[in-house]
Amino acid sequence: MLLDRSQAHVRVLVGRRHKAHVFMPNLHVFPGGRRDRDDHKLPFSGDMQPAVLERLKTGYKHSASHSRLRAIALAAIRELHEEASIAVGSSGCGNTLLPFLPDLTNLRYMARAITPPGHPRRFDTHFFALFTDEAGIDPGDIRDSRELEDLRWIDVNDVSAVQLPDITEIILGDLRASLQSDASLPFGRPVPFYYTRHGRFVRDLL
Repeated sequence: MLLDRSQAHVRVLVGRRHKAHVFMPNLHVFPGGRRDRDDHKLPFSGDMQPAVLERLKTGYKHSASHSRLRAIALAAIRELHEEASIAVGSSGCGNTLLPFLPDLTNLRYMARAITPPGHPRRFDTHFFALFTDEAGIDPGDIRDSRELEDLRWIDVNDVSAVQLPDITEIILGDLRASLQSDASLPFGRPVPFYYTRHGRFVRDLL
């Protein structure tokens, strides 16, 4: 979740998935996508905060390597660039996958959600938040892509202008509550984890 706090109310970036997509067609979502096999190989300029790493680890019964956990965050940065042409990091990189060195320093871990059974596609999704001012991003410097159309900033307190998936609305509700509690979004805050158990929708905290 890319957040713009330069105005009276915090805004979040969303884009509409193409109508041809099997999963959530025509709905507005946050930029993002699945982790690729080579994401863990991406060089980077700044690592995740220790508190963020610890929250990520908490969600795994078996110990996950730092490299595997970092790849989740690197995938988020890569997808943001692919879907909105936004670079989070420093320029001047010889990597063939990204034209910049990703910087994970300011990422907040906000939520995790596993798609319930019965959907055409199921994902184990991790949601991160990043303030544009901390990352040196111009909120006006966004461009549509083949993956996301109609990229726009919406007020986190009023999302009525777009059609969102249920889980996106739930995550935005958590975001609003977190911003009201502490607008800086501390790195070590508890993280909601949504999943289905025995047919029941469950919300835990990591």
